[in-house]
Amino acid sequence: MRIRFGFVGQVWNMWDASPSKTLTFTRYQQLSTEERQEKLLDVTRQNLTNTLRTIYYCIAHDIKVFRFSSSIVPLATHPEVKWDFISHFRSEFKEIGDLVKQYGMRVSFHPNQFTLFTSDKPHITENAVENMMYHYEMLKAMELEQNSTINIHVGGAYGNKELALERFLENIKRLPEPVFKRMTLENDDKTYTTEETLTLCEKLGIPLVFDYHHEFANPSETSWEELLPRVYESWSSIGIIPKIHISSPVSEKKLRHHADYVDLEFLQEFLQVVVRLGQDVDFMIEAKRKDEAALQLVEEIAKFRSVKRIGGAMIEW
Repeated sequence: MRIRFGFVGQVWNMWDASPSKTLTFTRYQQLSTEERQEKLLDVTRQNLTNTLRTIYYCIAHDIKVFRFSSSIVPLATHPEVKWDFISHFRSEFKEIGDLVKQYGMRVSFHPNQFTLFTSDKPHITENAVENMMYHYEMLKAMELEQNSTINIHVGGAYGNKELALERFLENIKRLPEPVFKRMTLENDDKTYTTEETLTLCEKLGIPLVFDYHHEFANPSETSWEELLPRVYESWSSIGIIPKIHISSPVSEKKLRHHADYVDLEFLQEFLQVVVRLGQDVDFMIEAKRKDEAALQLVEEIAKFRSVKRIGGAMIEW
């Protein structure tokens, strides 16, 4: 079996490389009409340039799994701005997408925690739909919408999980079909367990992104070892190998906080089960040191007996 390792958003060891430079609405309001347009274009251009730099970094280090920043385009979904960023940057998006395809990378998005489909407030659902469409439009501009995913959490329980899940199933129908088809769900560290999220995924026919750290902090009634084959099976609906989020806690007191690196001891039991199942899988490293943490974990696991490193961020077990 093969495991590929990736990271999130930004290269840790590259100068001024943030793809998430911001323009707040407060600052936007203070500018003249002409300055507003110039500032939107300038910040977006910087973020796209840094995204491209990051893709080149991944190519140089043979990293095949990467998650784009959700903040590439400032104020893209703000109700008083909502500007046409695609027409201004069509060639930049396509250049990024062409590189991703040329080097066989797997990319994704993970919208923020305010992308909620469990609320009983219509405007929150409307905002969630807008945000999902924003991410889909970026994938489409990169010509990656057929093979990439947009991952979210189920959302809040609002004091009644059963009702909240019913609302999710109803509200998610608001998503356009092409966007829905690229969607994945992830178990979270406080509210919806792996089992609860997986059951929802199976009802909807969409994949589950299993987060081992979240499962540790918010365990299911059924053991994750029993659930993992079902998690893998959920990915068959879109024909992509499963992806798992990997991180480890800072400490017992900060159980839900991601550490700078991944503690290999924390992963030992999990790795044994993954190897026993023998399914090719991608690990998305969510440690704070990002690419540095991912490459260090590859090196550490590659030292195990029966493991062969076959790429910058890929092993064969």
